[in-house]
Amino acid sequence: MTKPIIWSIAGLDSGGGAGLSADQRAADAMGVYLCPVAAALTAQNSVGVEGVFPVPPEQLDAQLAALADDLPPAAIKTGLLGGVEQLRVVTRWVDRLRERGPVALVVDPVLRASTGASFAGDELLRAYRDELLPRATVVTPNRREAERLAGEGCPSQQALVLGVATVCITGGDDAGALAVDWLLSPQASGWLALPRREARNNHGTGCCFATALAAALARGFVPADAAVLAKMLTTSGLSNDASSGAGAGPVLPTAGFITDTRLLPALFDTPPTAWPAGRHGPPVEGVYGITDSGAHAAELFDAGLATVQLRLKRADGESGAAWHTRLAAEVQPALGAARRHGATFIVNDHWRAALTQGVDFVHLGQEDLLALDATERADLAQARARGLRLGLSSHSLWELARCVAWQPDYVACGPVWPTLTKAMPWRPQGLDNLAWWAAMSPVPVVGIGGVLAPEQLIQIAASGASAGCVVRGLKQLPVSDWLAAWCSGAGMPLALEAGWPHPSL
Repeated sequence: MTKPIIWSIAGLDSGGGAGLSADQRAADAMGVYLCPVAAALTAQNSVGVEGVFPVPPEQLDAQLAALADDLPPAAIKTGLLGGVEQLRVVTRWVDRLRERGPVALVVDPVLRASTGASFAGDELLRAYRDELLPRATVVTPNRREAERLAGEGCPSQQALVLGVATVCITGGDDAGALAVDWLLSPQASGWLALPRREARNNHGTGCCFATALAAALARGFVPADAAVLAKMLTTSGLSNDASSGAGAGPVLPTAGFITDTRLLPALFDTPPTAWPAGRHGPPVEGVYGITDSGAHAAELFDAGLATVQLRLKRADGESGAAWHTRLAAEVQPALGAARRHGATFIVNDHWRAALTQGVDFVHLGQEDLLALDATERADLAQARARGLRLGLSSHSLWELARCVAWQPDYVACGPVWPTLTKAMPWRPQGLDNLAWWAAMSPVPVVGIGGVLAPEQLIQIAASGASAGCVVRGLKQLPVSDWLAAWCSGAGMPLALEAGWPHPSL
């Protein structure tokens, strides 16, 4: 497969720690082809920056012209640009390239060295705000850079949101038990976090993060998923190994970051103070039936299923009293059968009403989770503390990261295959993504979507998932056929190579 091409227009660090050197290491770990374009030369080492020498604009323009026809980029990342004229060369080329087709632009506004040296005066700051940021797909400042871009007395988030679709303010330089980045994107918003690694070798973290994000965009991931991957890669490169110089050593990410379970971040809806603690009951395993009928759910329990979800929809215009009466009529026979068999009964969506009926396990889609206001979320958290069990859907990397924050009893990964049971924008996950979910998730994973034949359930079981959902197939074949399929698949794991997930949106 041809590697996606990205350009990095940035500074050359003579000490090899940050700038284009860091960008090359990140691109290699991300599996993309990097074209390194020097916008500035720096005289620096591991201790500090002693000089910055912007590349003449005509030389920068010549580098980009040489690349444009032979190695056109899917994404461009900018780092240290050196001056206003260099910035304007970049904006002109971004515009030219976008006349030919889509090109993502990730702006890492390198305004100051970690040692305190300033790289940008007021004129360059204005050029960033007025000319470069409005063209950006994503901007990745740290907190101090965001504050400088925002200006005196203006919240950094407010200023950046005005001109950029996706903002990720990195927080690795801040204090605290967690390294927390603030993310705002068309797909998701929140605080992306991992336990802080106290590492001596952290030179070039911002460069790595922005380059990894650009590389993920070039690989087809949407910005929120790209931010998850950038967080994983950058954290993987932090270490306390011996440094070649007297100061901080470079970040050294490797391609293996993508299958390191310690690196999957959590996406919190509110600022976090601690890593989430899991509180899980017995795992959900085997064939997971879904039906819209309480009577049918009872039949499935009687036939041997250990887990059944009741998926009811409230009708348009249905009054609250009528809805609760109908829900109770559907829940009670299924709940009674589950208790007789010591099985697991789950109600979809309607967690408050389900609690009033004695149900202790609910499933929520993430759109339903996000629709809860602060009071409802607090009530849900209290219910969970009292024993309510929870399953969550996930279709993308950022949704899996949100599941890490919520620590449900299981995560549903889907749709594994195309499904007609509900309309959704997601591409099928396939067995490769399901296997990645199962390997990376801190909680059990349930495969769902498009299972119409026992052979498909066999494949879900063989992928490493703890359970597989069957919906329409339960009315077409006896339960015994589905149970036999699961047992068959669980006994012969698929030979799926651990590797990259593919984009699902």
